[in-house]
Parts: sequence; C-alpha cells; structure tokens
Amino acid sequence: MDSDPRIKALRARLLAWYTRRRRDLPWRATRDPYRIWVSEIMLQQTRVETVLPYYHRFLRRFPTLAALAAAPESDVLAAWSGLGYYRRARALHRAARLLHAAGGSFPSGYDAIRALPGIGPYTAAAIASIAFDLPYPALDGNVLRVLARLENEAAPIASTAARRRLEAVARALLHPRRPGDFNQALMELGATVCLPRAPLCPACPLRAGCRAHASGAASALPVRRPQPPPESVEAVLVLVRRNGRVLLRQRPAAARQLAGFWELPRPEDLPGASLSPPLAAFHHAITRRRYRVTVVAAQLRRAPRGFRWFPIAQLPGIPLTTTARKALAAASHP
Repeated sequence: MDSDPRIKALRARLLAWYTRRRRDLPWRATRDPYRIWVSEIMLQQTRVETVLPYYHRFLRRFPTLAALAAAPESDVLAAWSGLGYYRRARALHRAARLLHAAGGSFPSGYDAIRALPGIGPYTAAAIASIAFDLPYPALDGNVLRVLARLENEAAPIASTAARRRLEAVARALLHPRRPGDFNQALMELGATVCLPRAPLCPACPLRAGCRAHASGAASALPVRRPQPPPESVEAVLVLVRRNGRVLLRQRPAAARQLAGFWELPRPEDLPGASLSPPLAAFHHAITRRRYRVTVVAAQLRRAPRGFRWFPIAQLPGIPLTTTARKALAAASHP
C-alpha cells in the first residue's frame, strides 16, 4: 500500500473535483435514508438517465416508508413497470413492510441495513455512508473500474485476488470524515470520466496518481474474463383490441420471472386466430439475450380463458411487462 501523502493527495483532488463537477441529482440533495435507499435500489444495473423519471414518480406515489409498506404489491410493480429487474421492487416492498412492522424507522447501522431483503454489501455501504456518515467503502462497477486503473490491476477484475486487493485500496482511500461524499465522488468519476472504453484521462483529477495512465494501459483496464456472445431470439406478440380495450394475460404467481405482470398474448395462445401482417418491430435485451419482437394484430369477439380485457386508459396503473409496453408504443407509432 502506498504512503499516506499519496492517499491524502488523491482524496483531496477527488473531493475538490466532486464539489465543482458533480451532477445535480435529487438523491444528493437529501439525507433521508428512505429516499437514498430507493435511489440505490433503482440504480442497481440501471443508468442514471433511466432512473430519474421513475425516481420522481415513485416518490410522488410512495413519499414515505409507511406509504410504501401500506401499498399493494401490484401498485408497487406498476410504479416500477418499465424499469426492469423487478425482484428489486418486490424486495424493496418486502423490506418496507418488515421495517414498518418493526416500528417504521430505517436502520442506521451497516449490519441492520445489510440484513434487509434486496440489499447487498455495496448498497448497504452506500446507504450507510451517504445517509449516516459511516465509514464503509461502496464498490460498484464504476468504482472498481476506477480503482483497477488507479492501481494498474492486471488480474481479471472478477477474480478473488483482484477483488480483495481493490477492496483494501478502497478502505485505505476512504475519507474518514466524508465517507458518503467520497463514495459518491468515486461513483461520479467512473460514470462521467473514467469511462469503460474511452477514459477521459485529461479531465481526470486523479491522473497524476493513476498508475494505469502512467503506463499507458488505462483503456485496456480493467481486465475482464471473456463473455459468450449474446443469444438472438425472435418473438411475436399479438395485439388484440376491441372497443378501446386490449387483451392481456397475467403471469402466474409461481412464474420464475415477472410473476403477477400482465402481458400480450403470443400466437400460440390464440390458436385459429387470423394474424395481420407485421404492424411494427422493436428490439429488447434481457441479460445475455437480444430479442427482436414483431407485433401483429388479431380480432377476437371473446377473451380466451385466462385472458382479460383492459381499457387502454387503465394500463399505466397495472404492472405491465416492458415488452407489452414497447409493443403498444410501437404499434401506435410504427
């Protein structure tokens, strides 16, 4: 580990840069642990630009932990609909109910935060440091990338040895009196300057102490293990409309994914129905799969067993799959 002067210089440069250049994000204007918690759960595997409108709408609908705990799960999923990774919303709701039943206060200790459903080490550290000034380094993908370049880490970033080394660096670097600001500064640096493929080294406040920059290896780091190519999948969704209503089916409660969500039928769900030529097509990605979805239309007089007609005006208030939302939008604006 490097001497204290290097660590102190890196801390000072990073915090000075963060004070001048940080984005004006709503969760940075509060110390309310509930609002910080909601933001951190939404930001898991999701870009800030995508999260912003959902964050505002969600808090208008559920402004407090008590309001979230009192809401039906279907309302929570509807407010989350389109943001993806719905296990996050279910866990958030379950944790809110547990906290409300235990007295309604959000815990102020790292271990108690970590014990809540849907919260891992990174999220617990982020909430603990930002809301309560507790000295826990928060290591997300952006932060690990910054640290790997700062130390010129040559091992794959997913390896146990590299992870342990970077965690030690993070603990040593963490500002003892401003842990929340420091964690957010590292996240901000990774999100806006220390970019994955083309780091903006001339704009980086840490470049003088960055070993990867000094060796010319910044763009090649962090080292990642090879990933298999994504799988391409073709899918067809059927849009059945009648008298201002849309035909939908609810996924069973036991479904492995998107349980309780409403979706459009597929051709095999409507045997014998006459399908139109394609109305529209769009792409949709889920983890390692890349879907090309074609939207067609059909006419039916009655809803088949297991399906239900929904007035179009009611759709924003129900948990609707992202592919169904995209299909409806694509068919409206082909």
